[in-house]
Amino acid sequence: MSELSEKIRKEFKESDDVRDALMSTPEDVERWDDIVYGHIDRQIQKLDVYRPKQAGSDDLPVIISVHGGGWVYGDKERYQYYCMSLAQRGFAVVNFTYRLAPEHKFPAPLEDLNLVCKWVMKRARRYHFDTERIFAVGDSAGAHLLGLYAGICTKPDYAAEFDFVVPEGFALTAIALNCGVYALDRTDSSQEMSLELMKDFLPEQGTDEELEKINVLNQITDVYTPVYCMTAVNDFQKFQAPALVEKLMENQVPFVYRVFGDKVNRLGHVFHCDIKTVDAAQCNDAECDFFREFCF
Repeated sequence: MSELSEKIRKEFKESDDVRDALMSTPEDVERWDDIVYGHIDRQIQKLDVYRPKQAGSDDLPVIISVHGGGWVYGDKERYQYYCMSLAQRGFAVVNFTYRLAPEHKFPAPLEDLNLVCKWVMKRARRYHFDTERIFAVGDSAGAHLLGLYAGICTKPDYAAEFDFVVPEGFALTAIALNCGVYALDRTDSSQEMSLELMKDFLPEQGTDEELEKINVLNQITDVYTPVYCMTAVNDFQKFQAPALVEKLMENQVPFVYRVFGDKVNRLGHVFHCDIKTVDAAQCNDAECDFFREFCF
């Protein structure tokens, strides 16, 4: 493992510990924890399901959450409170842990996401999922992975480059990409950290061919999934969003683009995960409202 990956694991954990201090499960949320969805590593491949208690046995639209963490850090525990806040907004939320680099190389996280989608389709009746309304959220590296998976779901020649197959009948209705990484450019000095992480994430440490394969912009066609694209004024990845938006516009893909914060309120990277703040509530409300537009 590189020094950078070790540093990310340490510093991100410390930050998340502060963010989640004294948080607990809301009384109006029902949860099922540590459900095994895969067979490769049953200690890692686990998920939680959260539903609003008031929904009873009603079928609910689903949100699948793909956590961030620079491809080397994170798990469902770090995203449980954020995901339960989405459940409070009227959704069934699936929050899962995927295999991380450098212990597990690309495309391991995509394989795991695909297994989760397969699990959702198979367990729809048990957890009262509306499989005609499946949404997903991802932030930072999670937005990158989700952006690629949306390409796999909508672009057959890209899907053919992978050994797994999207579950029969599965389709993403819309997605939210938050503070994401979408394309890596060796000539851009601002991408130095992400490019360094590719040495841990990619099997050949980031060849030109590999960087092309994991370029989300390359996978966007006119049938790509509708997107809510969000960044913030002090997000160190905010330069990534305009290129994504330009590609969505070129292909006439429905989208919403928001930059949160201003000169006084300097919102940073993945601010929306700190659900104790008003800014996070406003962002997450807006994204869930975007999803609801596809529910009727």
